[in-house]
Amino acid sequence: MTQVTLGRTGITVNKNGFGALPIQRVSVEYAGALLKRAYDGGIRFFDTARAYSDSEEKMGLALHDIRTKLYISTKTAAVTVEGFWKDLETSLRMLQTDYIDIYQFHNPSFCPKPGDGTGLYEAMLEAKAQGKIHFIGITNHRQHVAKEAVESGLYDTLQFPFCYLASGADIELVKLCREKNIGFISMKGLSGGLLANSAAAYAWQAQFDNALPIWGVQRETELEEFLGYVQNPPTMDGEIKALIEQDQKELIGDFCRACGYCMPCPAGIEISNCARMSQLIRRSPSANWLSEESQKKMMKIEECRQCGACMKKCPYQLNTPALLQKNLEDYKKILSGEITI
Repeated sequence: MTQVTLGRTGITVNKNGFGALPIQRVSVEYAGALLKRAYDGGIRFFDTARAYSDSEEKMGLALHDIRTKLYISTKTAAVTVEGFWKDLETSLRMLQTDYIDIYQFHNPSFCPKPGDGTGLYEAMLEAKAQGKIHFIGITNHRQHVAKEAVESGLYDTLQFPFCYLASGADIELVKLCREKNIGFISMKGLSGGLLANSAAAYAWQAQFDNALPIWGVQRETELEEFLGYVQNPPTMDGEIKALIEQDQKELIGDFCRACGYCMPCPAGIEISNCARMSQLIRRSPSANWLSEESQKKMMKIEECRQCGACMKKCPYQLNTPALLQKNLEDYKKILSGEITI
């Protein structure tokens, strides 16, 4: 069993965390079964957020009776002290616990610090003094904010997108966390569904002994794949290395990561899927991508107002309207038979 320690927190678990964003899409009963199966299979780290609708509530219902045997991290996107305390108390109630192991600022546009005028970091310190949280973390999609947080020494953990499509700067960030003894939590290890081979994703993550990947799963079959890696972790053999190199060649560059921070779109465009349809339809073939419903969503791109709101909110500085148009043109060619997949 491969284990990882989250820096100075001392939290040590097997190199498989449970990302609970997807369970908001399934029933209470099914989510409960997934969470309990994850625990029984050896997973001890569970990550959720106040923003994930009923994810915290489902986790509380399923795991409250074994609370002391696992670690829970959750997040607040609050921008005021009042909102911070409201979120924290709600999370504690939903999770049916009196403490949170790691409480994280959820993708802030800046790095909260003492004396910055927001009072947010001071609220974190007060919550820790009260015993309601044990460690202070931050999540982000912006390289400069993440690096500032790590270098500040104010945070016990950083959660950041990390998969084998990572840039050199991303890899250096993980190394910096090791150097500073700050826990690194890898999110989007499958790049929002673009990467289909979980064994390759796991083997790549295994090269970084301080990184704890949290896999977002909503199906039992997906969960069983990762549970199988608890006792039999994949290794970086020639076949997996070749697959990774091919994916890197095809995907690294300006592609939508499906983080969703550009949403909602004023024109009602489902950007997180439409802006990467070219990759999705080729890498995870499904009749659903060509269904009448999907076609309506893609044609909605023609109503783009070119307002630029999505570009302003994109943490990756993508030209989202251009990506949408490019994907629509490609999609139309597939529908007409000009391009076969």
